[in-house]
Amino acid sequence: MRPTLPLIATTLALAACAPAGERPDQASSADDVPPVTVLGEERSCINRDAIRQSIVRSDKVIDFEMRGGKVYRSTLPNRCPSLDLQRSITYNTEINQFCQTEIVYVLENFAGRLQRGAGCALGPFVPVEYADEDEPEDS
Repeated sequence: MRPTLPLIATTLALAACAPAGERPDQASSADDVPPVTVLGEERSCINRDAIRQSIVRSDKVIDFEMRGGKVYRSTLPNRCPSLDLQRSITYNTEINQFCQTEIVYVLENFAGRLQRGAGCALGPFVPVEYADEDEPEDS
């Protein structure tokens, strides 16, 4: 079965979402997930066109950084095989809403060819801000 044009376009657009400077063979751990402060109630959907980048933090956590600076964290209900190794996702949707019912696919690189890997369900989108670990503690 050949991929549809929207899937190819989404795949190419999201291929650049992997963090620069990381190698696919670097394993992830909970230490790779930066601490956050929750800013409000979880949402079931976010506006797809407002996503600036997606950052795979582990095999269960994806941060969606939005235009304008907001960040939504989605914690997947189950571990997603190879997500922590490949560090990039693709998806196929024809609407402008990206919802927790969506299935994202690991974008795998086999000998220079990108292809869709394991499919995994997203969790709700929780608005967060990254905690500043360098702030001095109050005495």
